[in-house]
Amino acid sequence: MKRVAFQMKVKKEQLKEYVKWHKNVWPEMIEALKRNDWTNYSLFMRKDGLIFGYVEVPDSFSFALDRMSEEEINDKWQTLMAPYFEIPDGTHPDENMIELEEIFHIN
Repeated sequence: MKRVAFQMKVKKEQLKEYVKWHKNVWPEMIEALKRNDWTNYSLFMRKDGLIFGYVEVPDSFSFALDRMSEEEINDKWQTLMAPYFEIPDGTHPDENMIELEEIFHIN
């Protein structure tokens, strides 16, 4: 199992709406994440919109993202979420996740 941390940035004026969506994530999206072995998946957000994500995946983050990209529901969710993020126009949030290097872990 690989532990992965990543960061992204939500637009400050979109914070409340973004949080609202994540209190009611579509059940089909949650099923797709589980089906593709995204475990212990959490998102944390600072007041300025910086998102810190954590997920455990079987092999690599890029492989986990590739698997999710094949899910139709993921495409719909990413399209819905794109306007909330500080990302280039025409891209999905999951194409702009910045993976962080793990430098310490204690069991």
